[in-house]
Amino acid sequence: MKVDGKPMRTIWLEPDGWSVGVIDQTALPHRLVTARLTSLEAAAHAIRSMVIRGAPLIGATAAYGMCLALRADASDEAIDRAYAMLLATRPTAINLKWALDEILAVVRNRPRAERSAAAYKRAAEICEEDIAINIGIAKSGLPVLEAIAQRKKPGEPVNVLTHCNAGWLAAVDVGTATAPIYMAHDKGIPIHVFADETRPRNQGASLTSWELGHHGVPHTVIADNTGGHLMQHGLVDIVIVGTDRVTANGDVCNKIGTYLKALAARDNNVPFYVALPSPTIDFTVADGIAEIPIEERSADEVATMTGRTNDGRIETVRIVPEGSPVSNYGFDITPARLVTGLITERGVIAASRAGLARAFPERAGAAQ
Repeated sequence: MKVDGKPMRTIWLEPDGWSVGVIDQTALPHRLVTARLTSLEAAAHAIRSMVIRGAPLIGATAAYGMCLALRADASDEAIDRAYAMLLATRPTAINLKWALDEILAVVRNRPRAERSAAAYKRAAEICEEDIAINIGIAKSGLPVLEAIAQRKKPGEPVNVLTHCNAGWLAAVDVGTATAPIYMAHDKGIPIHVFADETRPRNQGASLTSWELGHHGVPHTVIADNTGGHLMQHGLVDIVIVGTDRVTANGDVCNKIGTYLKALAARDNNVPFYVALPSPTIDFTVADGIAEIPIEERSADEVATMTGRTNDGRIETVRIVPEGSPVSNYGFDITPARLVTGLITERGVIAASRAGLARAFPERAGAAQ
């Protein structure tokens, strides 16, 4: 994607050929800041503190975190330590474990002197594969938006509602839920996006809107609780969200509040789609509600908000009374029955065990 005309990715190798550059997403939307990761600990901190976030990007960063660890120490003991440290950073997104396992597979039985180079090669491949997959998602989802556009009056936009950020900032490039939106916009299809603010952390307000604005896609930021009202009044044509994990049965784990959007969509006959790259599918899990660990994050994410003051300062203020307990669940589960379809790099498929297994038989078979 481009930022003010300049091509950017979320993660890259620095000119030294070994350290890793990332966009510091905690500074957006007020400042575009990059960070340089030079150690396993730095990579783990970037994932844990949400300097980087989004399931595909978490996986890519974890892969490079393993590279940084191997550069310092390529022993079996160091590999196990790095794997465990990175795996513990974010428990919900399955891309994290997938990427770590990919690196482990290419280094475990190699001589120590070859391990670092093999890891860097596989990490780079993971990044390129993510981009190719997301372009596939865009191509799969485009006909869905085109079909809606054909039913519209000339010049009338397709109104898409999103929740959280599943754009290029959540991936290496292109994005998942936003990929069909960008492709449709670039083809001249009138598109307008309602971006949920997505409390807490406000990824929709601070990240999705920033992305869409820099790409020139018309959009409106709305409070999280506005979506149902818009659907009741026929102002939303389609909901497209991303996901951090999809079970073998098609249950969807995504940012907290996604389930409520799916319920509102079902009640108002609005199609509800989930865009996902295949590494997000977890064929080892059948029941999302019972089996997926839901990350509980710091109370400060709910109790405080950060923004820019009139004089340009970035300030964090408390909005909850001192002494009031705060609970902060990061994700919820949307049952497969509420999902109209899964937009994948291999087409739009049913949110079901049969649909997923037909589209990705090699991964379904490997999990058995």
